[in-house]
Amino acid sequence: MTTLRAPAVAGRFYPGNAEELRRSIDEFTSKPAEKRAAIACIVPHAGYMYSGAIAGEVYRALKIPPRVLLLGPRHFPRGQALAILSEGAWSTPLGGAKIDESLAADLKRAFPALREDEVAHSAEHSLEVQLPFLQRLLGEKLGFVPLVLGTDRLETLESLGRSIAKVISAQTEPVLIVTSSDMNHYESDAVTRVKDQLAIDKILALDPRGLHEVVRAKGISMCGYAPAVTMLVAAHELGATRAELIAYATSGDVSGDREWVVGYAGIIVS
Repeated sequence: MTTLRAPAVAGRFYPGNAEELRRSIDEFTSKPAEKRAAIACIVPHAGYMYSGAIAGEVYRALKIPPRVLLLGPRHFPRGQALAILSEGAWSTPLGGAKIDESLAADLKRAFPALREDEVAHSAEHSLEVQLPFLQRLLGEKLGFVPLVLGTDRLETLESLGRSIAKVISAQTEPVLIVTSSDMNHYESDAVTRVKDQLAIDKILALDPRGLHEVVRAKGISMCGYAPAVTMLVAAHELGATRAELIAYATSGDVSGDREWVVGYAGIIVS
């Protein structure tokens, strides 16, 4: 029986109406851009009104292959800490998005600590909010693997990153790693921009250990730093030589509230 994950945040984080959702994504991605191939990217996952424009800046600049590994944080303390789903489809207002069962199986073989777990994914928004972008831009060609992390143990993240790179390098078709993360949370705009720059500098330097260290040392509440560390390890193994900050903003740029903001960065790694 095919597993179909129902949307958890449609109508809250993004429009629940298909036509409105298509219009929203087109608005974020329609500006002309020179598209480039990439190994990975970092995109935010807040409500589209706050971070959709940042994610759109990244997606419209990418040549997105049909195969995508979605890597994000597990926000809720439920389910496995290394949670994958390897069959079925996820539903959004734009239809069903199929899981790439072959890629998922390869990842599970390469990193046996991954656990099949619907619970960790059932209410998690970090990956779900990326799917409408990918569906709109790729259509039915899209095949993805969802993986959420509830651990920040450096050794685990490094091992997972190396395993991801091994799997991707063995594929006959390209795989894009889409890493979902917001930046610093719930401090002033001024403080958030300083903290975020510290983390962004480590990402742009392709320095996974440096990112892990600075986030912990400086109290940067970047929810997806563990997935970002994993991605940077994988990207290094896959030959990455450059990371580029495509866009940055805080929620204060939309709301006008500069006292209590969340930061959002869009980054391409190639």
